[in-house]
Amino acid sequence: MERVKSGLRIQALLWRLDCQAVAAVVRKKGDADSGSILLKLSYLDGTASVLSQVQDGGGESVWMRATGPEPVAEEKAETYIARSLKIDSDLWVVEIEDPKRQFRPDEKLL
Repeated sequence: MERVKSGLRIQALLWRLDCQAVAAVVRKKGDADSGSILLKLSYLDGTASVLSQVQDGGGESVWMRATGPEPVAEEKAETYIARSLKIDSDLWVVEIEDPKRQFRPDEKLL
């Protein structure tokens, strides 16, 4: 199964968010071909969630709630991101401002 390159996924995500007038920024550029992706959903109330791109059992791209099912303190989300960057230097990190908690990724969310 052929994977879409990470750089193209990021471009498509940013384009979609821009069309929806949602603020987003690439905080860390990763490997353009195969870097994993973290999305930080910042709720602008001191809480956030982190979604991590993973592959399901069938090889399909899905998103995992890396910081759990409920929002966490902003500091906890940042700690998760910092720890992940120490492990994987090819990682992409995109921060999305989502005060209304309406963001839904294109792929399945676990």
